Amino acid sequence: MTKPHVLLAAGGTGGHVFPAEALANELMNRGYRLGLVTDKRGKAYGGALGALEQHRILAGGIAGKSVPARIKSIAELGIGTWQAWRLLQRLNPDAVVGFGGYASVPTMLAATFTSTPTAIHEQNALLGRANRLLAGRVNAIATSFADTRGIPHGAESKVQMTGMPVRANIAAKAGTPYPATEGDARLGVVVLGGSQGATVLSQVVPAALAKLPDAIKVRLDVTQQCREEDLGDVKVAYQQSGIRAHLASFIDDVPERLANAHVLISRAGASSVAEALVVGRPTILVPYPFAADDHQTYNAQAVDAAGAGWIMSQENFTVDALAARLDSLLDLPAVLEKAARCAADLGRADAAGRLADMVESLIHAKQGAVS
Repeated sequence: MTKPHVLLAAGGTGGHVFPAEALANELMNRGYRLGLVTDKRGKAYGGALGALEQHRILAGGIAGKSVPARIKSIAELGIGTWQAWRLLQRLNPDAVVGFGGYASVPTMLAATFTSTPTAIHEQNALLGRANRLLAGRVNAIATSFADTRGIPHGAESKVQMTGMPVRANIAAKAGTPYPATEGDARLGVVVLGGSQGATVLSQVVPAALAKLPDAIKVRLDVTQQCREEDLGDVKVAYQQSGIRAHLASFIDDVPERLANAHVLISRAGASSVAEALVVGRPTILVPYPFAADDHQTYNAQAVDAAGAGWIMSQENFTVDALAARLDSLLDLPAVLEKAARCAADLGRADAAGRLADMVESLIHAKQGAVS
């Protein structure tokens, strides 16, 4: 018997694309037929998404644009929805799954006009604008956090916490024991700034680590992602303080670095947070203050409330404040170990499987209703 055909609607940032790719891998392993509906950016995808049959439609964001640009985007949304509707009529998929962002809106809107089972996945602790628009129309809402804000009234019964799917090599590190801290054991600090690094982390972290007591500094082993233009200054800062540091604009062995870390310092994007939780590592989170609807602050608050890390607003992320926080944490390994356990409890290494199960349930429910 031929397996059902599922369309994924995704585009934009890694936060939207990573879970779509994880679900694609899971469903392909289960023998499903898949397609990807995206906008013009789809041609840049690699991995599982790049291997799928792609269908491109028009899509345009509205937030933060001028009035003429908004009018153009609304027109593109209308055209894209019509294109998606025609595509769905031709392909007749068994389910359509959206991952937020404006690129998913036309396809998901078109799918809700039909009897096709629909689901959306929300990566953040605050429902994004695209998903808020769609929440009342779709059949199911998958969330990454148990307490996700912004669920419209009446849509609560559709919510299922699946977790945020992470890359397979990250999921493979789930359950890795927290590194030892006794005696003269090295103290691993990993600093990640998102897909392109973060200048504020490059400015603050090396200076804060330099202020730590010599007994701690000599044990530090730092991995820091930096913007290309910041690498030179950061390298000099670590050389002057005598701290061991591996610096790069792209860290190609993040899973191994996280597994060996005692603490992570990071922005609070959905993917970064999920990866730290799955590996079970405590995190100092510095939300990007200009993220849409300040969603990174909601992510960081969820981690902080669970005891899995600590939130520091960018305004309060100063050299002295970070040095004081790190001095306290690195001198109290029991606190870090407890936070690591809380992180592991919050992480969901099986999120891709749980999301695939949700999609299968929707398809089976539709098939049962038809039969």
